[in-house]
Amino acid sequence: MKIVVLGAGAMGSLFGGLLAEAGQEVWLVDVWQEHVEAINSRGLIIVTPTEERTIKVRAVTNPRAAGEADLVLLFVKSYSTEEALQHGLAVIGQHTVVLTLQNGVGNAEKIERIVGRDKVLVGSTSFGANVMGPGKICHAGSGETYLGELDGSITERLRVIASIFDKADLKPVVTDNVVGVLWTKLLANVGINALTALLKVRNGQLLDITPAQVLMEKAVAEALRIVEAKGIKLVVEDPMEYVKKVAYATGNNISSMRQDVERLRRTEIDVINGAIVKEGETLGIPTPYNETLLLLIKALEATYTH
Repeated sequence: MKIVVLGAGAMGSLFGGLLAEAGQEVWLVDVWQEHVEAINSRGLIIVTPTEERTIKVRAVTNPRAAGEADLVLLFVKSYSTEEALQHGLAVIGQHTVVLTLQNGVGNAEKIERIVGRDKVLVGSTSFGANVMGPGKICHAGSGETYLGELDGSITERLRVIASIFDKADLKPVVTDNVVGVLWTKLLANVGINALTALLKVRNGQLLDITPAQVLMEKAVAEALRIVEAKGIKLVVEDPMEYVKKVAYATGNNISSMRQDVERLRRTEIDVINGAIVKEGETLGIPTPYNETLLLLIKALEATYTH
């Protein structure tokens, strides 16, 4: 299968690298010229706690160079979804499937408006990774990668992609409740991302700092009230314990939001804690902890140019 990864940051590079290592034809597309050049000249370096290995994979800045894909993996920041797809239309053909594995909620709707609903698959992953430098990433944690159709059906294309992901050890799980999956993952992001960015800690350290764990629980509890009001069926029995397990499983990971803040980049706070605030306003449910985290991250972003 020919796979094009739009957004070859930490997670895009990790998935692309593992799929290439498993024998798929993979093209990484990213605007970071140094990263692309490093991958093409020496390969993609993946570092784990036990080893460092190099994987040969193609990388380009212009998606036209990759050509039409069977599968597009979308790993760009949520606020860049429309721009990335418009820029990458050359890789999307009549039979191309676009799979979003992005953070937050609302990405599928953005993709659907550009390529059509029939081309969209939705997923969520608990894998963790961070960039160590051009052409080099750290694989900091693993977990299930859920894959689903927007209408909840279990299709042949889902099974095929799951089989390919399985060979790359990406731990695929095909689900008929992708909305529940997305909101379950959102809970983990709500509880982990902003706090790690504000406190400058790794995911697992939140469990060692009592006040941080309390804040995590308060933010997640607000999100759970939203989930209940919307009638969403989560895919875990104990959501609070799930969030803590994700923090533990990705304990050595530097969250994407912390990476963004440290690199003075815009974060995805609007589709994470901001999504809870927005839903709360619509439903009349107070979300003071999420609103505080949203405003603190926004204040941090405002310091970038001051």
